[in-house]
Amino acid sequence: MRGKFVVGNWKMNGGLAANKGLLSDLIAGWTATPGRQIAVCAPYPYLAQVAAALEAAPIAWGAQDVSEHESGAFTGEVSARMLTEFGCRYAIVGHSERRQYFGDTDAVVAAKAAAALAAGLTPIACVGETLAERDAGATMAVVLRQLDAVIGAVGADAAKVVVAYEPVWAIGTGRTALPEEAQAVHAALRARLEKSKAAEVPLLYGGSVKADNAKALFAMADIDGGLIGGASLKAAEFLAIARA
Repeated sequence: MRGKFVVGNWKMNGGLAANKGLLSDLIAGWTATPGRQIAVCAPYPYLAQVAAALEAAPIAWGAQDVSEHESGAFTGEVSARMLTEFGCRYAIVGHSERRQYFGDTDAVVAAKAAAALAAGLTPIACVGETLAERDAGATMAVVLRQLDAVIGAVGADAAKVVVAYEPVWAIGTGRTALPEEAQAVHAALRARLEKSKAAEVPLLYGGSVKADNAKALFAMADIDGGLIGGASLKAAEFLAIARA
């Protein structure tokens, strides 16, 4: 169901003391508001800490990845069932860093999304083009191909997915798609989801989102919130984005 939704992706950052302070500040600064939700996605070792801290808070939480496998000889992997045992609600799949550095293909990302749904998790499926693909005019072809892989794997459950458009060229670079540029991609994603009876899926934008550009981005018709990287490590900045 659509609503304003802002998710913090801590990436490979954090520590017990730093996490405690960040989570305390988020809890103190965020009030439950109808139609608005925030969540944090933390590294695996800190999931128990996050779960304990947010147990009574109006803040959801999730993991930054999940295995496509249910169980077995997959050393280092974490299954969706393991995450749900902690009370995890979300799992990011297909982030560009996973695609670029760890070889996650469209098929793997789709399988991870399906595995997450099967275990009761909500996958936050990321799509996005590189600068070379954008310059070649291939943005729509790339993001729709990536989305189609997920839709094909989850079938009738497509409406249970969250989708995040993250142009690779804007992640951690300080560059951000203009609101109208981001909206054009989101509109294409919405149209494709509508064909799968999933038009109400929340569509997030990610890519150097900050408090000073969040309001303009979130004002676009098909941008329902953001997937926030570095800015999510600073409570005041993250909360300002969420309030935008």
